[in-house]
Amino acid sequence: MLYLDHAATTPMRPEAWEALSEFKEVYGNPSGVHATSRAAKNRLEVARELAADLLGAQRTSEIVFTAGGTEADNLAVVGAALATGSPGHVVVSAVEHKAVLESAGFVDRLGGHATVVPVDGDGLVDPAVVAASVNPDTTVVSVMTANNETGTLQPVAEVAEAVRAVNPATLVHTDAVQAFISEPVKVDALGVDLLSLAGHKFGGPKGVGLLYVRDGVRLEPVVHGGSQEMGRRAGTHNPMGIASMVAAMKATVADRAAFRRRVADVRDTFEADLAAAVPGLAVNGSLDRRLVQHSHLGFPGHTSETLLIRFDQAGLAAAAGSACQSGAVEVSHVLAAMGMGETEAAEAVRFSFGWTSQPSDAKVAAKIVTEVLGVLA
Repeated sequence: MLYLDHAATTPMRPEAWEALSEFKEVYGNPSGVHATSRAAKNRLEVARELAADLLGAQRTSEIVFTAGGTEADNLAVVGAALATGSPGHVVVSAVEHKAVLESAGFVDRLGGHATVVPVDGDGLVDPAVVAASVNPDTTVVSVMTANNETGTLQPVAEVAEAVRAVNPATLVHTDAVQAFISEPVKVDALGVDLLSLAGHKFGGPKGVGLLYVRDGVRLEPVVHGGSQEMGRRAGTHNPMGIASMVAAMKATVADRAAFRRRVADVRDTFEADLAAAVPGLAVNGSLDRRLVQHSHLGFPGHTSETLLIRFDQAGLAAAAGSACQSGAVEVSHVLAAMGMGETEAAEAVRFSFGWTSQPSDAKVAAKIVTEVLGVLA
């Protein structure tokens, strides 16, 4: 199987597996006080220190470990909205991951208010439009670093600057889950107060993530119980998962420049071969501002549902959108927000490359796609 669905999840890196193996004898609960617990606690805090350094955080206490990107997004949006004691006003873009959109909807249902900002045909938000949605009651604005379907990169730093010019007290959150593997993700450069990551998107294990929380930012916990993570996230820690994720973070940062060159060449060759063979092929999203690993294509006259089945039978794994959309019959909210009609959106397929992708994958994938289209013609 030629795997081109790395945006859904990517294989674990060797460094992540090695970090996991080091926990065979380290099984303690980090919240305990005896030596067995302290051994786990030490590993946990070493990972926290490294994660903070990799993100450019000023303090290790700014890193909150979670069970994944979805929980991190929920904590950022809902936690910020409720931190003032009552549901506040939140602003999100129309192309956010459902973890952010549904969190905004939850704030709305609690009695707060959510504003969804539109995007243009490339899926880009206008910082000025975002800022115009901010008012004195706005607690948090959430605009993702890169879209998980199209790969479109958002002007997060410009959004943060525009928002603070209107209301300096408004927090800015970005979901950087999809971007971290290929983009320089530093919290000060982005100008954000909150930032979400998920380990399995860059070679770490599933079920573990983190939320960067700038020092001084107050959040209402959304998971209740113990006082772990400095009272911001209850629940027994997953030290081995956390250490494995942070090992993958370190490897990702070290490999990032080479990854961008290697994967950009693979993606561009794949698209060029298809463009020469497929009449009417469309590239969805921004061509100038997108992740090097994403190729979101439209195949006129062919539904993605049929194509994905045929691709799978031919040994190629791809997707119709985000993993959370798998099996869904409705049009992707991302494509709908970009102004696509149902027919056009139903013809879209996402191919996403990753750290295991090889130069030969471009030609092989393009050949499989063209052969499948030839059979369906």
